Order: sequence, then structure tokens, then C-alpha cells
Amino acid sequence: MLIDHTDKVVLVSGGARGIGRTIVDRFVAEGAAVTALDIAFDEDDTAAGHVQLACDVSSPESVASAVRTVVERHGRIDVLINNAGINVVGSVEDLDWDRWRACFDVNVGGVFLLSQAVIPTMKQQRSGRILNAASFAAIVPSIGSAAYAASKSAVVQFTRVLAGELGPYDVTVNAYAPGMVPTAMNGFAEMAPADQDRLLDTLSLRRWQSAKDVADLLVFLASDSAGYITGTLVDVSGGKLATQIPSRAYEI
Repeated sequence: MLIDHTDKVVLVSGGARGIGRTIVDRFVAEGAAVTALDIAFDEDDTAAGHVQLACDVSSPESVASAVRTVVERHGRIDVLINNAGINVVGSVEDLDWDRWRACFDVNVGGVFLLSQAVIPTMKQQRSGRILNAASFAAIVPSIGSAAYAASKSAVVQFTRVLAGELGPYDVTVNAYAPGMVPTAMNGFAEMAPADQDRLLDTLSLRRWQSAKDVADLLVFLASDSAGYITGTLVDVSGGKLATQIPSRAYEI
């Protein structure tokens, strides 16, 4: 199957580091014209074959400015990848309101604002792909993840509604659920070996997920080959908890 993203205009939020940077690099390698958005960028710049724009996805003004800049430069937006997100950990009893709100402002608000901003352009061109980062936490949450899991579950339902609203314009909207990719945000790779083993034992494919695994899925979902897939959550977690005790297969 030949997937061609040559000259497609791709917008990736949270593109400065981690999974987001891998997604950016992958679409650049596929020939796309990529703009990375991130609050970490000090100013607009061009680096490693893509454009960097400073953007706070929780700010309506910042999002509107970034999307306007991309449309002015390219005249269209073919793919929006809502990758930006933060993790907030803590029991419900101990979480303070500001941390809860920050989690929703970025993880849900950012998806809403960027999606809303690109809708007029995608409707006018009668094509487009919107891909929203959910999480395996939206399928099976963990203790202490109330804010994060709830925000990612909200992303899934938002995705379904938006897919329905944009169907008449041939714009597809899907969410994807990564599992365990070691990043600075989660610190999986720095855990004690016993703690790593406990987590890896939940996987059917018993290895840490790489950011490339996520990027591979997004390259497909953004392609013409995925034109009849919309309104769904794609689990890209390595078969996490696909069975009750996946580690038994390795023990056998």
C-alpha cells in the first residue's frame, strides 16, 4: 500500500518533544508541509524541515493566531493532529481545582479550540483529517488518574460528535489511544526494574511502546486509504489487558 502525503499541510500540536516531535519528523519524512505548535517554542522558526509556531493550545487567541498563520501560508490544512497534553496525577481527595482545570484546559480545551479553528477551512475544501490523542486511560483508567482519564474520555466523545458533524464535508475525525511510551512526562524508563516488569506484564506485546508506533498509525489514518474510518477510537497500546493476564503467555 502506497501512502502519499507529499505537500499535504499538516498541523501538529505539542510538537516540540516526545511523541509530538516524532510525529512531526515522520510526516516531514513523508513529504508533508508540517507546522509544529508548542508552548515551548519561543518564537516562529523553521527547523529540521518544518515550521515551528509558539502556541498555547488552551488560549483561544493563541490558537486562532496560529491557525490563521498556517492558512495564510498554505491556503489549506489537510491534517490536524491534536497531540498536546499534560498529565495530572493525584487521588480525587487530594486534587486541587487548579490542577484539575489545567488538565481539562489542555487535554480537552486544546482539542476543542484547534478543531474549531480548522473547521471552516476543512469544510470549504471539503476534505480533511482530524486526529485526537486520547489514551489507554480512556479505556481502563488507573488509580490516581481521575483528571487525566476523565479528560481523555472526554476527547473520545468529542471525537465521535465532531465526526458526525463533519461527515457531510468528507472530513474524518478519529481518536487514538497510545499505551505506554516512555517519556519525560511518565518516567516509565526510569522506574525500578520490578516496577517496569509489573507494567510490561499487562501487555500482549511485552515491550515498551515507541513513539514511532504511534506515528505509524497516524500516517495511515491521515491517508486516503483511511477515508472510510471516522468517529472511532483506535487502540494502539500493544494489546494492553487484551486478556486478563497477558504475561501468562510468556511464562508458558
